[in-house]
Amino acid sequence: MIEILKFTVPSLIVLISVWIVMHKLFKNEEQKRLWELKRAAQKQISPTRLRAYERLALLLERTQPEALVMSLSERMEQAGTTLAALPVAKMQQELLRAVRLEFDHNMSQQIYVSDEVWAKIIGARDQIGAFISAMSLQLPPESNALDYAKVLMTAYNNNGDTPHQIALEALKDEARGLL
Repeated sequence: MIEILKFTVPSLIVLISVWIVMHKLFKNEEQKRLWELKRAAQKQISPTRLRAYERLALLLERTQPEALVMSLSERMEQAGTTLAALPVAKMQQELLRAVRLEFDHNMSQQIYVSDEVWAKIIGARDQIGAFISAMSLQLPPESNALDYAKVLMTAYNNNGDTPHQIALEALKDEARGLL
């Protein structure tokens, strides 16, 4: 019995040692493989995420009053008319439509940003809509779209940190985290 134990105990110790070493080796190899897969996926996802951040930054820029008014003015010039010929109610409607279209077009980008940043972008959308509507109510009935545009841009720029600026800063901070 002692003779058998002389061979069995060292063999068991060697077997357990080999098993532990092999287990750690396989575990390290699995972690290395997963890390490489993650790194390869990150190389593909990062450019897509960066494009999403760029599109959302552009969205925020395009939905500021100055950009909205300039875009509407250009469309009207192409149609052969000016802002002075447009009633305030029609301009308000066109501005709100432009904001809605911009956001609808970029809705899918929300999957690439955090919930916090997306909430700030939605907040900017909601606040610009409310702002556009509120400013139209402050004008006399005989005002035209040109008067409305002046009031709109002046009031927005004198409003301190705008919702667009706040959302854009949050977007930039999150995008910097990718780099």
